[in-house]
Amino acid sequence: MTDDVQAPTTSWPALATEERDWDITAIEGHLDVFQRRRLARPYRAAVVPHVARATYVPSASAAELAADATAEVVRFDAEMAALPTPMPAILLRTESASSSRIENLTAGARAVALAELDAPASRNARLVAAGTRAMRAALADLGDVSAETILAAHRSLLDVDDPDIAGRFRTNQVWIGASSVSPHDADFVAPHAEHLPALIDDLVVFAARRDLAPLAHAALLHAQFETIHPFEDGNGRTGRALVHTMLRARGLVRHASVPVSAGLLHDTAAYVDALGEYRQGRPDAIVTAFARATFDAAANGRWLASEITEIRETWRDGLVARSDSTAWRLLDHVVEQPVIDAAHAAAALGVTDRGARNALDTLERAGVLTPLSAGRRRMWQAAPVLAAMDSFARRAGRRSG
Repeated sequence: MTDDVQAPTTSWPALATEERDWDITAIEGHLDVFQRRRLARPYRAAVVPHVARATYVPSASAAELAADATAEVVRFDAEMAALPTPMPAILLRTESASSSRIENLTAGARAVALAELDAPASRNARLVAAGTRAMRAALADLGDVSAETILAAHRSLLDVDDPDIAGRFRTNQVWIGASSVSPHDADFVAPHAEHLPALIDDLVVFAARRDLAPLAHAALLHAQFETIHPFEDGNGRTGRALVHTMLRARGLVRHASVPVSAGLLHDTAAYVDALGEYRQGRPDAIVTAFARATFDAAANGRWLASEITEIRETWRDGLVARSDSTAWRLLDHVVEQPVIDAAHAAAALGVTDRGARNALDTLERAGVLTPLSAGRRRMWQAAPVLAAMDSFARRAGRRSG
């Protein structure tokens, strides 16, 4: 696999393009003469350079910003681990919601929590919930990014709503922008599918490098993945999940997921422009975008952690129950799972259905939980936690500057 990678370069390689024929036979009968002539002509697809041994020399400003952001990631991870609340699980959910929102998939925290329990929910809520599963899959392997890691994350993302393509590299041409009928005049035409095996192999070798600064390494891998665009759908959400695999593999985080996507949401246009700069051989832009996003994400994450910690302390002050009561264990669990039913509570705590229901009733009487209508299922919600998560989402989507 490593025999095929290019020799070291002195600058980051830019995209090239190649001419490809476009087959219009499937739609030819629906086209007029002008459309047939326009769409029958060849199109140009990206030729993505291999980067396994490419040299990245950041500018002084990019290197300084990335170093500061790296320190912020490490500090944030330690802070979240020291809290009494299960912030890693909450941050994973907020990161999934933010990543989905970049793709214009929005859903409230309660709708997503319902979808996680397979209760009736909108398609957007199901997709955001699937994004959380994809991030868990991406983090399940503590090693570097591999083809298996990529496929597992994508499978978790789309196995419910689009099982025909879930966990499968594409075999057709994909593109961004312009017409859905053909890639002609698209904003970006991904590499032809025949190049994918070699590009994925190269990406895996690149992920295993240890000569790059960790945050820059994660940003560059993400940009290369998005440029390869190996799936028919779900590339952005899968690619942002892989950022967390990289941050974990490089040792920057051990406990929590810094909600980087929430930081990118502050200026999605700059994020898209940075990907374009990367494809032109100017990688500083994507490294800078991720570094800046890290600071925004950490600030928002700390705000959320403060709110959640205050909610938890208020609950604990008001809960009257035996010290060995299941209700105390359930109280901490509903911070992590703010919509719940008896079956989930019983499985999570390892108690009987009756024990779970007794604990739920105790928390309802204490005002921790309120009943929630979800068809015939009896469910409860931790409304203050859901409100805090929705507030996080609003802050993430608010443009700065």
